[in-house]
Amino acid sequence: MSLTFTPLNDRVLVKRIEAKTQTPGGLLIPAAAAEKMQEFTVVSVGPGLLEDGVRQPMPVTAGDRVLLGKYSGGIIKLDGEEFLVVEAHQILGILS
Repeated sequence: MSLTFTPLNDRVLVKRIEAKTQTPGGLLIPAAAAEKMQEFTVVSVGPGLLEDGVRQPMPVTAGDRVLLGKYSGGIIKLDGEEFLVVEAHQILGILS
């Protein structure tokens, strides 16, 4: 069975972009030495926060690459894959 997840309000579902295991010069980086990157891809976004009866637009869209703080969000597992659910204000910025 395949699960789907739709974030509510101003929440965003993101997936970590895997760290590179090799430097541009060809040296291999061991997994223990590689720090977890705080770079993520936006998978899906909620409809936006409802304030005074008006839905606020979301600052990101699915497919955006974003940076998050080190301890942002909550981890969930869907179909064996690990995702993070964060509130829109926890996103530090969009990478382009």
